[in-house]
Amino acid sequence: MGNEPDKWHWQEPGTAWKGIGIYHITMVVPSREPLLGTLVIPGNDPAQARVDATELGKKIVGIMFKISDFHPEVRLLQYCLMPDHLHTILYVTHQMPQGIRTVVRGFWQGAKKIGRQYSLSIHPNNIRDNERNLAVDPVFTEMPFIRPMSRRGQLRAMFRYVQMNPQRLATKRLMPGFFRVQSGIKIAGRTYSGVGNVALLQAECFAPVHVRRTMVDAAEHGDNQPLRDYMNGCVIAARNGTVMVSPFISPQERQVMEVLLREKLPFIYLADNGFREYYKPQDHLFDACAAGDLLILSPWEYDADKRHISRNDCVMLNKMAEEIADGWR
Repeated sequence: MGNEPDKWHWQEPGTAWKGIGIYHITMVVPSREPLLGTLVIPGNDPAQARVDATELGKKIVGIMFKISDFHPEVRLLQYCLMPDHLHTILYVTHQMPQGIRTVVRGFWQGAKKIGRQYSLSIHPNNIRDNERNLAVDPVFTEMPFIRPMSRRGQLRAMFRYVQMNPQRLATKRLMPGFFRVQSGIKIAGRTYSGVGNVALLQAECFAPVHVRRTMVDAAEHGDNQPLRDYMNGCVIAARNGTVMVSPFISPQERQVMEVLLREKLPFIYLADNGFREYYKPQDHLFDACAAGDLLILSPWEYDADKRHISRNDCVMLNKMAEEIADGWR
């Protein structure tokens, strides 16, 4: 790609989605049946995983490539076909007469037509007479999800996310225990759901990671020593076998987490939302989860409308980190 992304324009939040912008489109088979492809893992090596498209999958990819025929201002940057969904990254190069939703809706209509033909071909007796015409049970019943990219860092992260999809699915297939949502985990009087290595709760020593505001204020006024000592102390404790526990909210706490990830040190991450169906950890946490170095816990049910962590959430999660560390010492 070279430096080409630096020349792209970015969709501003709150615009009508008709101008120049980059979008991540995801279309799923709502039943989650592997109708689009088959996961192949040569030698049980996730790094070699690929998805071989079914005939239906090939046709869906075919109409995706035709988007530019109908909308020349739209350029396909990348895609990844998975057994039950399709990821696509589209670049709108100049102002469109209609919005990106119209573009995606047209693609969806084409996919639904192919899906109906597929259903009829494999279930010729599955035709319903609705008194006026004949209908076939559809495959793609949900409008694809559209996510605008508003920051350059998002795009590079999304490229990697899309590219790594087969490898992540292969890892989950080979190590299902670390990626299965487990409920009813009781710690210090609270009940959590979790994903990852629950055996980390059997460690001998735990400690919270919570950078206090007083440390940050002191650093902003020139006294970096308390903050530096605390962060270094967290890493040293982890190197000595302590399992660190935190929601890792502040930038300084996230710096500690980056060191834990880089050095493959085990830790417990407290999430501000629960786990949706087919949950998989974010890109930077996925490998740690697969290696058994991570346990993600949440005391709350999944909320599809939740977008931002609140101050009350921050306070509660840091309190829970203290409880977990104290309860298991």
